[in-house]
Amino acid sequence: MLALALAAGLAAPTALASEAPADTSPAPVVTPKEPVESAILNEMEVDAAAAILVDADTGTVLYEQNAHAQRYPASITKVMTALLTLEAVDRGELTLETVVTASSALHTGIGEDASTADIQEGEQMRVIDLLYATLLPSANEACNILAEAVSGSVDAFVELMDQRAAELGMEDTHFANSHGYHDPDHYTTAYDISLMCREAMEHETFRTIVSSLNYTLPATNLHEERIIRSTNALVSTWRITGYWYEYATGVKTGYTPEAGYCLASSATKDDRDLIAVVMGCERVPGTTGSEGFTYFSESSRLLEWGFDNFSERTLLDSTYFAGTVPVTLSREADYVGAEAQGTLEAILPNDLDPADFQITPVFDEEELQAPVTKGQVVGHVTVSNGDTVYGSLDLVAVDDVERSELLYRIDQIQRFFSLLWVRVALIAILVLAVILLLRWLLFGRRRRYGSSRTGYRGSRYSGRRRRR
Repeated sequence: MLALALAAGLAAPTALASEAPADTSPAPVVTPKEPVESAILNEMEVDAAAAILVDADTGTVLYEQNAHAQRYPASITKVMTALLTLEAVDRGELTLETVVTASSALHTGIGEDASTADIQEGEQMRVIDLLYATLLPSANEACNILAEAVSGSVDAFVELMDQRAAELGMEDTHFANSHGYHDPDHYTTAYDISLMCREAMEHETFRTIVSSLNYTLPATNLHEERIIRSTNALVSTWRITGYWYEYATGVKTGYTPEAGYCLASSATKDDRDLIAVVMGCERVPGTTGSEGFTYFSESSRLLEWGFDNFSERTLLDSTYFAGTVPVTLSREADYVGAEAQGTLEAILPNDLDPADFQITPVFDEEELQAPVTKGQVVGHVTVSNGDTVYGSLDLVAVDDVERSELLYRIDQIQRFFSLLWVRVALIAILVLAVILLLRWLLFGRRRRYGSSRTGYRGSRYSGRRRRR
């Protein structure tokens, strides 16, 4: 009969709750909010085939326009060449003072009218001088010399360029040479260039070079001392005037007829660092001299727009209370509160209010089992605006909740008897007990009845009178 009672009790096991009153403060119902738009963003347009503006410190994309469209980068390619050279220096494979001799491969992939520092075959130059020649006057031959110094050959270096691009997340990039002279199989995007520049700007030597107006190349075995100058009119006014930008810190120009005018630029203002990329710009028709170079004017306008119209804001912090989560196996509490842990910040257009964003808390479990520890992660909360997700914070318990050992033991027993194999075993025992009971009822009683009739026959009266 005990087996019968257990089988009935296990038919629908229930989770055990504490004896405390039910929680009257449930998690808040999340009401979807309509996405809010920024007039600052909607009204911005850059006179370029592709453009992007990125916060250099966080990687936040502030503005993009065809940023993932594949285009020719021209000499902005040289940023990757310089980056790989500086990384080889960091690994101890080269030093900035290492002297390299230009081989016959120095003109690999370079056509007529390419920018040059007039480096000759057999000329011996230091790595640091070759980096300046690469990044200031955009010397194509300097790139091939560095490529051989780093990888042993230009071809091996180009393979390294693609490998490093993949590591940086430059998914739409393929390099065909070390310098950017036009090749149909040599392409990238504004977004990928921003990733490359952001990584390169982590190197102090790179930052020093790209912010320089000019540099004096020391005398070599084939040349006397000579001065080279930056092609970036945001930094230098030597070649082109009228575009100098006081906050500019780099980075690299590029131009071929196929690529158009391109510029990756950087600027620092009020302790903020921005990187802008414009590609496929055209010179204003009919202009001469220093006029009409929109890749400079649009770049400085984009950078200044970023400084003026964006600021870092707090979207969420530990003051956010997400509601409560039910708790079982405790006599002291039936629920525990959950709050955000940490601070979530984002760089936003100044006309957006974080209070208008969607805040969505999600608990990991519908209920928790005691013990619960204060600070224990119980879920997360996400902040978004339409399809833009700004990030999330952990939700943590605000209190400790002790476990009742009695309730815990009972729950363990209940869980044991809820296991399928235990149920099957109990049902089998129950069936066996029923069979044995029926067998006993049917056959045991018959045997007793038969036994009593035999005794009666043995004592029957024989019909004979007993002699006295």
